[in-house]
Amino acid sequence: MWDWNYALSIVPDLLSAVGLTIAATIVGFFLAVILGLVFTLLVRSDNKVVSGIANGIIKFVRNTPLLVQLYFIFYVFPQFGLTLSPFVAGVLGLGLHYSTYLSEVFRSGIDSVPQGQWEVATALNFTKRKTWTRIILPQSIPPVLPVIGNYFITMFKETPLLSAITLTEILQTAKNIGAGTFRYVEPFTLVGVLFLLLSYPASLLVKQAEKRIAEKYSV
Repeated sequence: MWDWNYALSIVPDLLSAVGLTIAATIVGFFLAVILGLVFTLLVRSDNKVVSGIANGIIKFVRNTPLLVQLYFIFYVFPQFGLTLSPFVAGVLGLGLHYSTYLSEVFRSGIDSVPQGQWEVATALNFTKRKTWTRIILPQSIPPVLPVIGNYFITMFKETPLLSAITLTEILQTAKNIGAGTFRYVEPFTLVGVLFLLLSYPASLLVKQAEKRIAEKYSV
């Protein structure tokens, strides 16, 4: 049966783990954005070897489970002399996994830029760097921001997987509480409520951003 006194008593412990969960999401997402953009540019490279390798990495990562990747980074890397803390391993796993999805998002944004914009850059004798930083990226990223925001929310909801590599985020904290008291209903229910309270407002912001961007780019 539900015990309100017990539930209220464990709320502070769960809230103390929320910060770590949010930190892992933010850092992992930042890494995913950077790597995703890098993968996109590498795939578009004129060098077929570079493009092929980038494509191969993207397909491999996207077609293997995130949990397996986390296990590999945390438990297998040390056998090759690279030992990472649970937080660093978790952030690296999340960032690498979601970068392959964001690379596709960036690709669609870049492909949406009219061909005339590329021709203008060529006519103005822009270098490749100026073409990308001053013309292409400023036009390609804003329209896909809502999609990027949705991936941020999805990543946040998948942080419980980090408990598999001993990172004491919010779900692992709930497990520890349950193991110590043999009561699991309250901890796991509160974890679900906390995820809802954090992710639902974020989803509303993403929808609002999507609406504003649609209005801005509508003809």
